[in-house]
Amino acid sequence: MRPDPFSREELLSSTDTFVANAERYAVFFDKGDLPLPPASRVLVVACMDARLNPYGVLGLSEGDAHVVRNAGGVVTDDVIRSIAISQRLLGTNEIILIHHTDCGMLTFRDDDVKAQIEADTGLRPPFALEAFRNLDADVRQSVNRIKVSPYIPHKDSVRGFVYEVETGRLREIKDLPGAVRAMLWRWRSSR
Repeated sequence: MRPDPFSREELLSSTDTFVANAERYAVFFDKGDLPLPPASRVLVVACMDARLNPYGVLGLSEGDAHVVRNAGGVVTDDVIRSIAISQRLLGTNEIILIHHTDCGMLTFRDDDVKAQIEADTGLRPPFALEAFRNLDADVRQSVNRIKVSPYIPHKDSVRGFVYEVETGRLREIKDLPGAVRAMLWRWRSSR
């Protein structure tokens, strides 16, 4: 038997479905007494890709960590802002960065998309889209942006990873190129 295209279920949007899920979630909700600061004192910066579930990958539950997501999981000015608030006001002192394989940010160049937006709207976006060509290099760049930021007080534990969407594994990016190490040393020495 074919589903009725005009039935209530067929007319629900994804948002309607999610709102109904939220109602079911609230019925059994028992975490209203969690403290404001995250229990682990960790902030996670991750890509917004729907295949990456930072809570599942890292074994997090509500109240465990702050999670900041954006396209690519790149460290932008707004991510620096969130980290500064998280550390200075809510007690976090560790940062985990997560990029992932098969990322959409590897598929375009900023100028091409900006030109498309400008053609559609008449306005060129003033912000960087932050596309990148190399996952490991972009993780290193994001780690570096945190380590050189004067707004972030706790930089001793900043670690970067690549999540493999094909296997579910997390691969740590440990090595910093010599030029980055030298720049960090110079910056720390000048303080």
